[in-house]
Amino acid sequence: MKFISDEGHKHQLDVLRRLTPEQRLLIAFDLSENTRRIFAEGLRIRFPDLSEQELRSLFVERLDLCHNRNY
Repeated sequence: MKFISDEGHKHQLDVLRRLTPEQRLLIAFDLSENTRRIFAEGLRIRFPDLSEQELRSLFVERLDLCHNRNY
């Protein structure tokens, strides 16, 4: 499934190349934080009866399953 056209992808890369390293890093941090929030909210929706502590434990457990162990 393609979400962006080849032209759109090229434009996106051009924009990213014009950013400073600091700007790119800030975008990466923002994307990471947004991904974490979406993941946590998805767990809250799927497991509405869990306490905050149980949700945190599940979050860490699930996140550990996603960790790249190749390095």
